[in-house]
Amino acid sequence: MTETLHKTPLYNTHVAFDGRMVDFAGWSLPVCFAGIIEEHVHTRTACSLFDISHMGRLRLSGRDTADLLEWLCTRNLTQAEVGRSYYTHMCNEDGGILDDMIVSRFEDDWGVVCNGSNREKIVAWIQQHGTDMDVTLRDETLTTSMIAVQGPKTIDVIEDLVAEDIASIKRYRHHTFNVMGLSLTVYRCGYTGEDGFEVVTPAMAVSMFLPMLIGKKERPHPIIRPAGLGARDTLRIEAGMPLYGHELSESVDPLTAGASWCVDLAKDFVGVEAMRRLKQVGLPRRLVGLQLDGRRIARQDHKVLCGDEEVGEITSGTLSPTLNKSIAMAYVRSDVADTGQELQVDLGRVRIRGVVVALPFYKRDGNAGESGRAKCGSTTPAL
Repeated sequence: MTETLHKTPLYNTHVAFDGRMVDFAGWSLPVCFAGIIEEHVHTRTACSLFDISHMGRLRLSGRDTADLLEWLCTRNLTQAEVGRSYYTHMCNEDGGILDDMIVSRFEDDWGVVCNGSNREKIVAWIQQHGTDMDVTLRDETLTTSMIAVQGPKTIDVIEDLVAEDIASIKRYRHHTFNVMGLSLTVYRCGYTGEDGFEVVTPAMAVSMFLPMLIGKKERPHPIIRPAGLGARDTLRIEAGMPLYGHELSESVDPLTAGASWCVDLAKDFVGVEAMRRLKQVGLPRRLVGLQLDGRRIARQDHKVLCGDEEVGEITSGTLSPTLNKSIAMAYVRSDVADTGQELQVDLGRVRIRGVVVALPFYKRDGNAGESGRAKCGSTTPAL
């Protein structure tokens, strides 16, 4: 018996705009509209709208909420400010990543945005550890919608539409506006490497805003276009952002995943002892970027070799529409993880040469590959 897929509040709009719908983590979502490359390029040069309503949206309140989140999250949240959002991980006792997420501090409660595929697991984890604590958890995933508006023209077009000073919202901040009598929470973050916002609205209200944002099929918005999962994936790979199930999993810890910047080993949290031991002995493997010869694409689980010795495996790969190069992320042994190291990727019938490069591959300032990992989340990650 086929399980019925969840439909987001934007489902009918996706169909009307000829979105090619697929099953993604139990949700019916568009993989593309005009085409992955076209949507990718439009996001880099103008402005695209992505439906991310499948992501988990949780609200936690109660006297002990801050203490509970401090125990469950790798990030130090003791000084969390109202209006701030924080990228963090929740881990198991062995240090394996249960999920990456955005935790936000509101005036009277806290918000957690997690990956849709991990929502039930994270709800259960919070409830398990919150037993006998004054914490109330509300899962608002099905009663709200969430969209991401990303691209260099985002600020101008959105301010024209909502008549609010959203440009004043700083990176990893959020603000709640009242528009047409409805509450909209706007987060300045994203998963594409571009500037933009992620907006949460009541589920029944999003249809009121969509015509303002993307128009209608017969009369589309001149700048904002819908984009699907395909472009979202190629964009996040270029930006060096991890995806749960690829770069992140319960078999990977945050340090190995290159996210030590969101881990405070000086505080106590679930999984900290395992990470302290790992920090002391050194990382046996690291997440790296690879630039590959030619135009063949490396896929998840393809083996990475140094000579004839297997030294790692690919987690994600694509032919970058922005750089016009084959790029990939991989976990490799730490002794072959330095920038400039030459490796090979086994594609099955052929091996191709790859060179370790710094992440991210692409940055808005044009210095792709010349700096360290971008300190921004996944929506998803996370957001």
